[in-house]
Amino acid sequence: MKKLFRYFLQGLFYTAPIGVTLYVLYQLFIFADSWFNELFHPIIPGLGIIITITVVTLLGFIGGTVIAKPMMGMLNRFITKLPIIKEIYTPLKDFFSAFVGKEKKFTAPVLVKINHVSNLEKVGFLTQKDLSELGIEGKKVAVYFPHSYAFSGELFIVPADQVKPLDIQPSEAMKFIVSGGAVINITNEIKKEL
Repeated sequence: MKKLFRYFLQGLFYTAPIGVTLYVLYQLFIFADSWFNELFHPIIPGLGIIITITVVTLLGFIGGTVIAKPMMGMLNRFITKLPIIKEIYTPLKDFFSAFVGKEKKFTAPVLVKINHVSNLEKVGFLTQKDLSELGIEGKKVAVYFPHSYAFSGELFIVPADQVKPLDIQPSEAMKFIVSGGAVINITNEIKKEL
């Protein structure tokens, strides 16, 4: 009986957000449609839908700019002051923002020759073109190679002449790498190379 109850709660957890959202949209549509139908004679078809979409979009804008940003800023400041949690949270936040945030770092997919004897090549992302601040001499660049089926990877310092830019979207390159090459909906340069 406990398992059934737990499954019921899980089902509520999955369906409640969708159900509540649909109910709120329906009620907003009914309210907007009836209110504006009283104001405008003759009735304008579709006005309720237009008003509902406009109100929801406006609420999303206000929530995302006026409410969410300050709240997230306060939460970030609070978390970064906690001694042990900040050491875990900050690198994870930086890592995920590099992949999907507004400050994406992996935007330059490249093909790197790893072994000249066997012509072994690897797909990665160019992260730094100038390594002089690290004291690395010569024309070398930093290339990040994500691991397949994991949120980890390795950073290689390689000669710049062994790095070839790929003419594909960064998201396509990431899907290709993370899936272990199983996802190939990539066009352009990688198909030519393979």
